[in-house]
Amino acid sequence: MLTNTEQTLTAFKRTQRLMGNTFEITVVAADERWAQEKIDLAVAEISRIEKLLTTFDENSQTNQINQQAGISAVKVDREVFDLIQRANRISGITDGAFDITYGSIDKRLWNFDKSMTSLPDEATAKAMVKLINYRNVILDAENCTVLLKEKGMRIGFGGIGKGYAAEMAKALLKREGVKSGIVNASGDLTTWGLQPDNKPWTIGIAHPDNAHLPFSYMNITDLAVATSGNYEKYVIIDGRKYSHTINPKTGLPVTGIKSVTIISPNAEIADAMATPVTIMGIKAGLNMIDQIRHLGCIIIDDHNNIYTSKNINLQ
Repeated sequence: MLTNTEQTLTAFKRTQRLMGNTFEITVVAADERWAQEKIDLAVAEISRIEKLLTTFDENSQTNQINQQAGISAVKVDREVFDLIQRANRISGITDGAFDITYGSIDKRLWNFDKSMTSLPDEATAKAMVKLINYRNVILDAENCTVLLKEKGMRIGFGGIGKGYAAEMAKALLKREGVKSGIVNASGDLTTWGLQPDNKPWTIGIAHPDNAHLPFSYMNITDLAVATSGNYEKYVIIDGRKYSHTINPKTGLPVTGIKSVTIISPNAEIADAMATPVTIMGIKAGLNMIDQIRHLGCIIIDDHNNIYTSKNINLQ
C-alpha cells in the first residue's frame, strides 16, 4: 500500500453559487471522494454564514438588527457580534471609508444600470448618506446585543462577508486535515499549503480592462488576495466612468481608480480593506497600507498607471 506521501496528489475543484457570488473551492488530496466530502463541509459552512449575514431573508440576524433600528437592541450570535466589532474597528482605521452601515443608501439613487444618465446633485447625495455612521452601531459585549441608533439605519456585510466566509471555510478545511487548497469567493481568495507539484499557488491579478487577462502574477501561500474594481459595475455619464463604489462621506461615486488589490494573511481583512483604499485615493490609501503590518496593496488608476505599497514586488 502506498503511503500518503507517495500517493499522487491532485487539486480537486468545485464551483458553486453561494452568497450571491461564484465560489470556487480547491482541495489538494490523493482521494477524490475524500476531497469532495471536505468540499461539501466547506459549502455547508459558507451556507451557514450566508443565513446569518444575508439581507435577503427577513429572519436573518442582519435583518433583525435593521428592522429594530432606532427601536431596540437585538441579541445576536457571538460570531455575528464579533464580526460587527471587527468591522467597526476597520471603520476606525479607515476613518469611515469602510462602513457596514452603508446599507442605508437608497438604492433608487444608485442603480448603476442603463437608466442612470446623470449624477444626483451634491445636496441629494449628501442627504442620502446621513444615516451612514459606524459610530451609531451600539455594541453591548456582555449581553451580545447590537443596536442601530437611528431609525432607517441599515447594516450590510457586502464589504467583508465574502472574505469572512472564505476564511471560515479555510479554517474548517484545515481542521478536517486538508493540507493545501484555495477558497475563492468571486475573486476574494485565501490560500494555504502548496500545489500538487509542491510549488506555491500562482494567482493572477485581474486587469481592470479585461478581468480574464491578468496583468501580473504572484506566487503565494498562506495568503489572501482581494480585488475591488470598477470593471464589473459602473456607469458612464458624459464620457466619464463612475465606479459602483460610493464615498460614504459624500454619497457620490469614486473616480480615478480602476482597481485595488489587497494582499493579507487573512481574507476578511483583504476583502474589507480593498474598498476603503479605493475611496481614500492613491496617496492616502497607500500611506495607510504602508503603516499596517503584513498588508500589501496594488492600485491601478484610470490611466492604467500601477502603484504599489512598499512591500510589493510585481513580476
